[in-house]
Amino acid sequence: MRDRKGWTVAAWAAVAACFVLAAAVVGPATVSARPANQIPVESVSVADDPQRPTGEAWDTAPPVEVPLTSAPSGLPNASDTSVETVRVQSVRTDERFFLRLSWADDTADRNASGPREFADAAAVQVPVNTSARPPISMGSTRNPVNVWYWHAGGESEELLAGGPGTTTAFESASVETSTAYDDGRWTVVLSRNVSTAAANRTTLAVDRDVDVAFAVWNGANAERSGRKAVSEWHHFALGPGPRGPPYESILWTIAGLAIVGTTLVTIQAVRRN
Repeated sequence: MRDRKGWTVAAWAAVAACFVLAAAVVGPATVSARPANQIPVESVSVADDPQRPTGEAWDTAPPVEVPLTSAPSGLPNASDTSVETVRVQSVRTDERFFLRLSWADDTADRNASGPREFADAAAVQVPVNTSARPPISMGSTRNPVNVWYWHAGGESEELLAGGPGTTTAFESASVETSTAYDDGRWTVVLSRNVSTAAANRTTLAVDRDVDVAFAVWNGANAERSGRKAVSEWHHFALGPGPRGPPYESILWTIAGLAIVGTTLVTIQAVRRN
């Protein structure tokens, strides 16, 4: 069947389908896309209780699923790690910076007292010099890193490292942690002051993006020391603005527009015939 302009019902349906496809592909890419490897940082109120793992501050903080892989290590079975992703959220108040990590773990391993018992743990790594990206494997002597370390046995540490095997603990840790384990999932909140004047401590009172990397240990899988699941470098979005959408969004947008264009050309050819 054709209307007065000679268009078939199928042609109109194809046009409608193209508009739906364009909205589905182009819309999310232009509205909700964020630069690849970015951890958004939301401003919240102290009243939202961001130190608590289930505080209201985390209801609106965008989560980012960060992929993890086995860290290069000479330890036996170093490639055998079990945690594949960690969910990361970040918020800040005027005075304090908060980071929430959450990952699936069938058992809450808190006891590491026996020779073959290992506790669950997690760590966050940021460069001391936030204007340059250091080697991801614990930094270097020219650009060391701060490591915020949480241990399910109740231990929390703040470390300085200038390369593999060089970690030293600060005399007094400025990082505070709080945790929850529920329904096979750990949730850990780490926080510290936004600014610091202490030597070799990373300040987050900057107007540029700050690199960050993550590590998780599953004690039930005998993960400890260099046997751990780690991420690539990501960054806290502390700079003046986004740097553009991820490549995936760009490619899907181009593909969607190409499909729309091809369909419209086909419709025009049908009309001429």
